[in-house]
Amino acid sequence: MKYAIDIPNFGDFADPRLTAQIARDAEAAGWDAVWVWDHVLRDAGAPYTDPWVLLTVIATATERVRLGPMVTPLPRRRPWLVAREAVTLDILSGGRFTLGVGNGSPVREFTAFGESGDLRVRAAMLDEGLAIVDGLFSGRPFSFSGQHYRLDDVEFLPWPLQRPRMPIWLAATWPIRAPFRRAASYDGTWPLRRDPNGISRPMAPDDIRGACAMVAEERAAAGLPAGLGTEPDAPPYDILVSGVTPADDPARAAEIAAEYAEAGATWWTERINTARGDLAEMRRRIDAGPPRG
Repeated sequence: MKYAIDIPNFGDFADPRLTAQIARDAEAAGWDAVWVWDHVLRDAGAPYTDPWVLLTVIATATERVRLGPMVTPLPRRRPWLVAREAVTLDILSGGRFTLGVGNGSPVREFTAFGESGDLRVRAAMLDEGLAIVDGLFSGRPFSFSGQHYRLDDVEFLPWPLQRPRMPIWLAATWPIRAPFRRAASYDGTWPLRRDPNGISRPMAPDDIRGACAMVAEERAAAGLPAGLGTEPDAPPYDILVSGVTPADDPARAAEIAAEYAEAGATWWTERINTARGDLAEMRRRIDAGPPRG
């Protein structure tokens, strides 16, 4: 299992200089990645900054950790711009970038700006956007004609540093099968439970076991290797889980994460936000390091 921290793009973390220092602290403390949220209206009254600017700051402030948006709502972004930004960050970071995408939540982040909140519309835009991003990553002339987007013989250079492509992970709502079918075609997934307002809720270890089984089924149906540790030579497929562990009890923290590793998760992501206290408390958890056994 690998270990990441997951920070908002608002509140205290809207200050890029602070975020740069947080990323340096996380790298020094032994974390393997720094993920950044992508929201525009989630918490009322909070200052926001662009997550892709924060990722640029993280890329230049660190040397080892992976970085990426967890997750960027592809239906409210132009997929060709996401492709360009992702390749730029992959090159800037020396091949440390992971592209996390999803439908996006809460719905108000769409409807408040006059965009569709209909889940089926956004799912169709996500599917088309993924096809476009993946096609542009090839570095070869690419055309696309869909319901929502059209590209006419477009070539994007340079290629990403990571080959055959940089990792693409998709958020998927457990236990709905359709999002896992989509995610199974790519390189990883972040299974989430959501309440009626679209806010994510913790996954239990048994939920992760079920998600791994569903991914394996969908990859087998698509003729892909499971990649979940069952085939030694298969490219790995990543299962990300997020949660909270204590800063002052390393043994308990490692025990919590180990339960999810045993269930099949390959990444533990520590939630770093105001739910766990003020900025000093958040930084204390980062400085304590990952919950390794």
